[in-house]
Amino acid sequence: MSPEQQNIFTKLQRIDRRWIYLILWLVIMLPLIFPFKIQPRATPPVEQLFNYIDTMPENKALAISVDFTPDTRAELQPMVIALLRHAFAIKRKVGILTMQVYGLGLAEEAIQQVTTEFNTRAQNHNDSVIYGEDYVFWGWNTPLITVMLGMGERIVNVFPVDYYGNRTETLAIMHEIRNYDDIGVLVSIAASALPLSWINYAQVQFGVNLSCGITAVSAADFYPYVNSGQFIGMLAGMKGAAEYEQLVTQRMKKNGMDWGLRNAGTEAMASQTAAHLAIMAFIIIGNIAFFATRRKKK
Repeated sequence: MSPEQQNIFTKLQRIDRRWIYLILWLVIMLPLIFPFKIQPRATPPVEQLFNYIDTMPENKALAISVDFTPDTRAELQPMVIALLRHAFAIKRKVGILTMQVYGLGLAEEAIQQVTTEFNTRAQNHNDSVIYGEDYVFWGWNTPLITVMLGMGERIVNVFPVDYYGNRTETLAIMHEIRNYDDIGVLVSIAASALPLSWINYAQVQFGVNLSCGITAVSAADFYPYVNSGQFIGMLAGMKGAAEYEQLVTQRMKKNGMDWGLRNAGTEAMASQTAAHLAIMAFIIIGNIAFFATRRKKK
């Protein structure tokens, strides 16, 4: 090895970490500004949930529990949006609630986005998404045990007033969603172990079908419940959200809804992929420099 090469490898080991942070910042930001196309292939847990909802009986509703807080919004909010799009595209009733008071704003944001997407393109009443007929936002209540057990008896007793202040018993949709018997699947989107509480209280007591959307770092803890069948499927992290988005996009195109909607999870995957590749490159270069300089010392 020439002295010039040796000098380069030595400098690489002593490089100011601020340069690494700058490179990572650029690698992350550029795909967000100029995204490149990524179409992740759906994994079995994602496909299982999608297929179940897609073939769910028409008289069964989808319930979404927004059980996360703003700090995990980037990873989990795309899941809520994709689930709402799917349900509205196939004309399934939707009930939304939250076990976290901070989830109220996140749920409302997702509802407003998706209902606007559908209603601005609606040609008539049947194409529109109508509050109180097609979906309901029950809101938040506590304690969670009371909510989870109470919904098995009568949902209007747990949520006598919805998020917007309406008496839930006056809403037409509540004549079709009385308790867990009318819910095809309840999906808990969470950044904690809260989905397991739905198993302990709602599923064990009433047999409701469950699924979950969780952060990538928590995925390993939930796979045993997917494998055992306690969760129908699972969306794990931004990748899981992106996979579900692709399936929903294909389904909407099949229904003649090729609207070209933006998929936040899929777009963010470009940045995440670029960052992972950059980190791998740093590791490879660092190891080459380390072994090269060590051999020289010997």
